[in-house]
Amino acid sequence: MKESGRTYDVVVIGAGPVGENVADRTRAAGLSTVVVENELIGGECSFWACEPSKGLLRPVLTRADATRMPGLDPAVARPLDAAAVFAHRDEMAAHWKDDDQVEWLAGAGVDLVRGQGRLDGPRRVTVTSAEGARTVLEARHAVAVCTGTRPALPDLPDLAAARPWTNREATSARQVPGRLAVVGGGPVAVEMSTAFRALGAQVTMLVRGARLLPRMEPFAGELVATGLREAGVDIRFGRVVTSAERRGGPDDEVRLTLDDGDVLAVDEVLFATGRAPRTDDIGLETVGLTPGDWLGVDDSCTVTAVSEGWLYGVGDVNHRALLTHQGKYQARIAGAVIGARADGRTLDARPWGPHTARADTVAVPQVVFTDPEVATVGLTTIDAERAGREVKVVDYDIANVAGATQYGEGYRGRARMLVDRDRDIVVGVTFVGPGVAELLHSATVVVAGETHVERLWHAVPAFPTISEVWLRLLETYRG
Repeated sequence: MKESGRTYDVVVIGAGPVGENVADRTRAAGLSTVVVENELIGGECSFWACEPSKGLLRPVLTRADATRMPGLDPAVARPLDAAAVFAHRDEMAAHWKDDDQVEWLAGAGVDLVRGQGRLDGPRRVTVTSAEGARTVLEARHAVAVCTGTRPALPDLPDLAAARPWTNREATSARQVPGRLAVVGGGPVAVEMSTAFRALGAQVTMLVRGARLLPRMEPFAGELVATGLREAGVDIRFGRVVTSAERRGGPDDEVRLTLDDGDVLAVDEVLFATGRAPRTDDIGLETVGLTPGDWLGVDDSCTVTAVSEGWLYGVGDVNHRALLTHQGKYQARIAGAVIGARADGRTLDARPWGPHTARADTVAVPQVVFTDPEVATVGLTTIDAERAGREVKVVDYDIANVAGATQYGEGYRGRARMLVDRDRDIVVGVTFVGPGVAELLHSATVVVAGETHVERLWHAVPAFPTISEVWLRLLETYRG
């Protein structure tokens, strides 16, 4: 087996969006940087999550919007062209080729080593290529673990033999199954149910709990459930899959046994039942950590259980906020921290300072691309209650906004604003309705900026747009 060694200022394990952003920031700080990756450069988001899933959903939601406009609905009432949608999805996923991403790394001055990267003691990473070659990378200043997550499948007997879908199989599917079961009730479950139902599949959702999107405001899940049911999705709450068996033969169907004894026969089953850290085979044991665990970090993304501040856990792997955009935000913070420490500078640990990932706990934005869309940032009412925060809950029916009427007939949506009673600042916002994703950044700026509610009277929304909902919320707040 060949072996070579190199030394860099920074070694990054994982070349998804998070790892790429760490590398970009450390190179900008003048530090030599190498990235290690054993799959495609660009990671889960580029090839099996964000980009391809939205490639599937954008035509679906565009058609849904068009059907609400007078004069357009007859022209868009025909079934979607699944082949054309898949072709668009393929473009969004760059046909599962990472040439552009590799070119970007080279242009940024970041080296790339392909293979399985494993920690091998402090500031040391060994990389084993697919051909068996071994490269030892030494880091002068930092190692950043940006390996993300993998699907967390339920512990069912012989599940692998049933060949279940995870998000990867769903977003890279080449044809639409006649019957699809979706196990789960979170964002992946509702988005893929939206997409495949619109593409022609008969979709059955099996949800363990009593509602969809359980981490969001209850009305969000209720409105999404209504939309899915109107589209023809069969949603069954309080259902647990106890076994999954794929039958051979011409039908090759999957038979799912439920906890109530019912048996559901489908062509494919998608398990969207959560995520687990991709840390089981990266050498955590060599630095005193437990393989397979989430990496506990502080607000600088430094792993707290490892002394001397050289190991960083950035993105989903630290379990702070499992969202690509939030991981990229952490990467910008971590890159600045690594650069400051390498330069001997004291970290600026103020709550909103350049070395503190404050937004992870205060202003995490998320969009669920369903019909209707869900956009949320900051606290929910349940979050506020659990934290003992006194908030005033302000609700408004978005359908009463002039811009919503312009958006389409029969608009259905709702907005909620939470105002901290002690400080009179906005601490949480949720929008549900067609087109609300584009409202989210305004809400994020308000929450991250800890904006006093009275100051918002001077942020004038354009007429007639859905953003006028801000004015309506303020009027309702004043009573």
